[in-house]
Amino acid sequence: MTVKELAEVLGLEVLTGNVNLERQVGSGYTSDLLSDVIANIGEDAAWITIQRHMNILGVAKLRDVSAIIIPRDLTLEDAFLVKAAEEGIAVLRGSPSAFELSALIYNELKKS
Repeated sequence: MTVKELAEVLGLEVLTGNVNLERQVGSGYTSDLLSDVIANIGEDAAWITIQRHMNILGVAKLRDVSAIIIPRDLTLEDAFLVKAAEEGIAVLRGSPSAFELSALIYNELKKS
């Protein structure tokens, strides 16, 4: 499943335009602790986090995540989204909680 397909199926808002939408999503990871993400996120993962500062872009780049997903329709600064696009990192947002998004993504990936 691609980032674009995941966004469409779950009704997620794509905040970074067409950046990285054809990237495959092979797993998911939910954590707000950056060191935990660095140590444990899997390959081709969609990362669900409430963190919205520039440091998460560095972690996403370091671990080559497929996309960052922000729950609860939390707002992001324009500068963050510009930097994410420059770095080639897709950022998505949805209204469900991180817990709900984790379950939804798990179920979608299990189907495919």
